[in-house]
Amino acid sequence: MEVIELLYNQEFSPISNLVNPKTFVVVEIVYYIINEVQMLKFVYGIASPFATCFTFLFLRFVVIDLVFVSASSAVLFILVYQCLKNGSDGLFEHSQLVGGTWEWAYPTLCFSCGYFAYDQLDMLLYRLYSGLIPSILMHHLILLICFTLALYRNVTVNYLILTLICELHSIFLHVRKVRRMAGVRDAKSKIVKLEWVLNWVAFIVARCGSHILITIKLIRDAPKFEKGVQLPLALFGMAGMNLLNAGLGIDLFKAFKREINTLKGSYNHGE
Repeated sequence: MEVIELLYNQEFSPISNLVNPKTFVVVEIVYYIINEVQMLKFVYGIASPFATCFTFLFLRFVVIDLVFVSASSAVLFILVYQCLKNGSDGLFEHSQLVGGTWEWAYPTLCFSCGYFAYDQLDMLLYRLYSGLIPSILMHHLILLICFTLALYRNVTVNYLILTLICELHSIFLHVRKVRRMAGVRDAKSKIVKLEWVLNWVAFIVARCGSHILITIKLIRDAPKFEKGVQLPLALFGMAGMNLLNAGLGIDLFKAFKREINTLKGSYNHGE
């Protein structure tokens, strides 16, 4: 632990003075995972059962929401900063998205990669998934493959930063889960209705919209890619993400329909 902290604090800080970005990727991911594990051990060691349960739920849901907020906010900050600094002209040009790296884009992607690695390990260890081929595990696997290779080779970083816009929708997915855990399930409630509206808007705009636009951009710029694995891997990743989005949309619609049917059933029962 001390060695990693020493490397992280001295050799790899500030990020702009990185000597070996490839090593930094590994250290960033390992450092993030170790910090999470150490924090959980500390909590379990000193807290009462009630406090431990509360803290676990807090870490599992509230902190995860903060991670999603941070990731999506960081993407918006990076884009706004680039527009203010260099203007919007050429911001989404092929050379910028593939060969360039916006300021703060690299560390943001490192942090996100570390989180997905931790979350994947956490779900596998504690079996926090369901189904034969869990979509959440496939989602993390696709991102980890694409993120790790991009960070290792320092290419298409800006493209992958844009894919993180979809995490805005993940906030509302977790809000729904927390809301149901808290027992707020009345479909007539204004809170529930508002949450569903925001959920659908974020799903259509932030998740599906951003991924479809990125896919279209990749297809249009396909001739500009050099020979190699960049384009096939990018298209494979986006195809996987769009397929997962379709599955998520179906699951969301089923959940929405269940709540609507519950509401109709309560009306009929009242009559």
